[in-house]
Amino acid sequence: MDAVRVALLREVLAGTEWIQATRRFAGSLRSAVGPHGGGLLLVGSAAYEPWHLAAHLDDEAAWSGLPELSPTLVRHRVPGGAPAHLSVGLGRLVAAGRGETLLVVAPGQPGAGLLERVHDARRNGATVLALDGGDRDLHALAHDALAAPPSPPEGATGASHDLDLDMVQHLVSAAAGENGPPAPRRHRRFRDRLARLADELTAPPPPRW
Repeated sequence: MDAVRVALLREVLAGTEWIQATRRFAGSLRSAVGPHGGGLLLVGSAAYEPWHLAAHLDDEAAWSGLPELSPTLVRHRVPGGAPAHLSVGLGRLVAAGRGETLLVVAPGQPGAGLLERVHDARRNGATVLALDGGDRDLHALAHDALAAPPSPPEGATGASHDLDLDMVQHLVSAAAGENGPPAPRRHRRFRDRLARLADELTAPPPPRW
């Protein structure tokens, strides 16, 4: 979901609690990862892997100049031959501790095994955040949590019914990257390309041999 669609979604949700709620949760995420310069671990349930949130946070990290928002995706099952950045298994949560943030995204039941690992990570000093459907056990472990509305009944209409966990993730990731400092490295690269283009356009033609 691009910035235009996020803006449209915010317009539809204007006057509801969701704009403030997602920005508040995004602020908790920023506050958790900022002082430590990163250490963000993103994990879903066995049935749900938050690929899109990982990609959107990575984009926001680049666009906003906040590299600490770029997450490490922790996977329940790592297929053979997966690249290194997609080969981080649940064992990584055992080592999670102080200075790291664990963001759990689970639309359904997170499962006892995941909850046990989340409990260990919190006990070891990690900050735990949860985006889910309102699981009480997960919320009890989280330092901050945001529950998406339940899936709408078939045939239901209206903004309050159409909002789901995927949309909430888009709003949170967009809000997390807002009001960040400029990204000087990206800006310099753009200016360098522009300068090289100007040099090429103004340079005399090469001699003919």
